[in-house]
Amino acid sequence: MIDLAMFSPKARQLAGLDISSSSVKLVELSGSERDGYRVERYAIEPMPRDAVVDGNIANLEAVSDSVRRAVRRMGASLKNVAVALPASAVITKKIILPAGLRELEMEVQVESEANQYIPFPLDEVNLDFQVIGPLRDNPDEVEVLIAASRKEKVEDRVAAAEAAGLKAVIMDVDTFAAQAAFELVRQRLPGGGEGKIIALINIGASVTTVTVLRNGQQIYSREQAFGGAQLTQDIARQYGMSVEEAESAKRTGSLPEDYERDLLRPFMDSMALEVSRALQFFFTSTQYNQVDHIVLAGGCAVLPGLGEMVGGRTQIPTTIANPFEGMSLSSSVRPKALLADAPAMMVACGLALRRFDT
Repeated sequence: MIDLAMFSPKARQLAGLDISSSSVKLVELSGSERDGYRVERYAIEPMPRDAVVDGNIANLEAVSDSVRRAVRRMGASLKNVAVALPASAVITKKIILPAGLRELEMEVQVESEANQYIPFPLDEVNLDFQVIGPLRDNPDEVEVLIAASRKEKVEDRVAAAEAAGLKAVIMDVDTFAAQAAFELVRQRLPGGGEGKIIALINIGASVTTVTVLRNGQQIYSREQAFGGAQLTQDIARQYGMSVEEAESAKRTGSLPEDYERDLLRPFMDSMALEVSRALQFFFTSTQYNQVDHIVLAGGCAVLPGLGEMVGGRTQIPTTIANPFEGMSLSSSVRPKALLADAPAMMVACGLALRRFDT
């Protein structure tokens, strides 16, 4: 997890704000890792179509309106938020540096290294780094993660938050935030997922992100252009609805009887096939030849029967992600609603966890 350089690393009261192509998601957690977390409140607010395209904010006013509505829905006075950039907008690189450098010396070294990897002038980017730790075979050297993003990508998200009366104090990367929430899910897998190869499949509106992890460390990542928007478009076409009407009907379940047979089942079958193909790419492009567990996340993960369908096609045990499992809930959070929304809240949850970073 990374703070891009313009931001302070920590805030006492902090909510996670996830701005995706389909919706705005906000969540606030309290408690502690030792005593257990508590979900104080959360909100999901749909986003107008094409307000965010390929991870980029295309309509700042529309996005700000959605954030504002989400804040109102939370019904609480929020100030500080952690926000995420899409992984596609961030260049990350691991480098090796001598151990024992002062922070200023490390900054100079990082800038020097960054010049080699970043195809933009450094004054056009927000750059930050984080020391991961000493090398296993050489304690005199440390591994350092560099992250950089074009300033306008960062400023767009800051502006969307500010227009809704919020202050973005942390800028993360969505895949890193999802991995932070995934750690909560992993702990509840058999044996805590220790030593197992786990595929986290995040099915968004237009992109499915496949991240394969072992003991919390990412060993593979890939994006595929497939997501829930495909089902929405199929509904709109089949029943003569606008895309907005189709999305609403999909969420509320108010569709004709033939919907499940004619549209939902074929879509889930395609989704299971996409997951199977994604894992084949993983096997052919790495030295690994097995996955021990699949965790499905994203808005589509709650489609009834999708977990069973994916598990059946891949022959791999499959779980629907719920990073909030085991957390206590405030009186304003409805358990059934949270259970349905949880798989889509991975990034927002991971961002909210930044409050507890030391």
